[in-house]
Amino acid sequence: MGCDGGTIPKRHELVKGPKKVEKVDKNAELAAKWKYCALSQEKLRRPIVACELGRLYNKDAVIEYLLDKSAERPNVEIAAHIRGIKDVKELNLTDNPAWEGDRRNAKGDCYEDMHRAMFICPVVGLEMNGKHKFCYLQTCGCVFSERALREVKTEICHKCGDPFRDEDIVVLNGSKEEQEQLQKTMEERRAKAKAGKVRLPQFITCISPSSESTSTPVNGGGSSSGDSAPGPSGSSKTVKPVAAVGSKRSIQNMEGKSEAYKSIFTTHSSAKRSKDQISNWVTHTPYHF
Repeated sequence: MGCDGGTIPKRHELVKGPKKVEKVDKNAELAAKWKYCALSQEKLRRPIVACELGRLYNKDAVIEYLLDKSAERPNVEIAAHIRGIKDVKELNLTDNPAWEGDRRNAKGDCYEDMHRAMFICPVVGLEMNGKHKFCYLQTCGCVFSERALREVKTEICHKCGDPFRDEDIVVLNGSKEEQEQLQKTMEERRAKAKAGKVRLPQFITCISPSSESTSTPVNGGGSSSGDSAPGPSGSSKTVKPVAAVGSKRSIQNMEGKSEAYKSIFTTHSSAKRSKDQISNWVTHTPYHF
């Protein structure tokens, strides 16, 4: 068990205290969000897209994910809300003239500024490095700092001139509370879009000889009392249910049509074959020697 041969243990070797909480390097955390793709963990390169939650991706990484969602990736769950390429927006970014990339420090013999960013705000010139809050517009994809949108109040884009509303502004790499709010907004927007695709019942107008019209639903529903509405001459007129658009026609529903007209449909007797007219196919495989 040790402590032999005259070894004198110290207190910190015998008594283990609480483990120290490992602190995440803030510079490394900012670089991971603003310089690397959230899905592939590769360096961001044009074209760059952003989702409705404000995360940054390489466009080719998103396309590869959508083509094969079964492939193993490090952060698949981070893109689970992306259903198609329409769920992301390609960003219109402004290059930083002071950005030299990896060319300046290729030898590793000079100081490298970790806060130097590839892109800047086109209005106030702030660098997009995580120290300042940035947003993008879902209408055009242009990226600005929050300070520019707050100080210069306008309803058109500062860069391209397209109109936008406050709900079109999405915060890039926001805090946990901001991402929860963006998640809620995204779900409400998708639910509203899904509800708008529900087809409403159509109405067909039946015009009487006296130019009086009565609207009846497609499913054949009549008046609430169930009686037929009286016509202008005192006689009652019953409105027959109208079949929904796209339903199959049948010969039985073609009263008053000529035989020549009925014969163009497959349900007509002339289109049906007798047993003698049905031929049996016989296949033969020849062998050549």
